[in-house]
Amino acid sequence: SSGGKETLGRITRMGDQYLRHLLVIGMTSRVRRAKARPDQTDPWLTSLLERKSVRLATVAMANKTARIVWAVLTNGEPYRETRTA
Repeated sequence: SSGGKETLGRITRMGDQYLRHLLVIGMTSRVRRAKARPDQTDPWLTSLLERKSVRLATVAMANKTARIVWAVLTNGEPYRETRTA
């Protein structure tokens, strides 16, 4: 983060290729579900899909998920979902 504005890096090619592949496939499934059931979709995902292409949104969600997984594993605490209104 920089000056109060989050600047997140991209999903790199340095890590496990198979894990990256699974994350992208999982997020592709989530995008398809969001299109089928927009009333049950996370507002962050909806706004992301309005601004970006589907493939770019999929990779952005995979990157976000990878960061969450890393934070959960390094902190050793259970995941606590934060919902914004």
